[in-house]
Amino acid sequence: MKGVVLVDDHVLLRNGLAGLVENFGDYKVLFQADNGKQFIEGMQQYAAPDIVLMDINMPVMDGYQTSLWLKEHHPQVHVIALSMYDDDTAIIKMFKAGAKGYILKDCEPSELKTALHSVATKGFYYSDMVTGKLIHTINSSDDDGNQSGDTVRLTQREIEFLKLACSEYTYKEIADQMFVSPRTVDGYRADLFQKLDVKTRVGLVMYAIKNRVVTF
Repeated sequence: MKGVVLVDDHVLLRNGLAGLVENFGDYKVLFQADNGKQFIEGMQQYAAPDIVLMDINMPVMDGYQTSLWLKEHHPQVHVIALSMYDDDTAIIKMFKAGAKGYILKDCEPSELKTALHSVATKGFYYSDMVTGKLIHTINSSDDDGNQSGDTVRLTQREIEFLKLACSEYTYKEIADQMFVSPRTVDGYRADLFQKLDVKTRVGLVMYAIKNRVVTF
């Protein structure tokens, strides 16, 4: 039985999630919190959970700050980010803060169950927002240290672009950092989308994390 904590300032949604999680049968909700500050206080009263379902936008202490606190003080606790947003910036920030999964609040219960199971057994969950070859790479049981770089050859400039894509820079700011035109950066992005078989900036970030191009 895995211990789960829900951190979300929407009480009705949180209570509904708590009931849903416990109905899955393999999880026990240890406690709930309105925000990160209340969650940290709860951590002093209860055993550390296995998984935290973490809202991003909360008053007092948001999901980014709370995930960073967990990453520093309880790195064994896995965070699954909950959000109404599927934009690249929010997803990248949460993964940089230590989240192991990211799901939308309007997802189907089956996806929540899959996310919990995946994080509990594998330590991570990447949804359909990350597609194609990347999912195959991430879910591969071959964890012998071989990197996809063995089969996907990247130029030094592509690697430089990939590292910058994992930051919060806009593509225009990345162009400035690389001293090239925005059109050149668009070319790097298009080439990497094709080489890595991904469709979004999030896909690039997940590839970079998996292949240790960057570490957060």
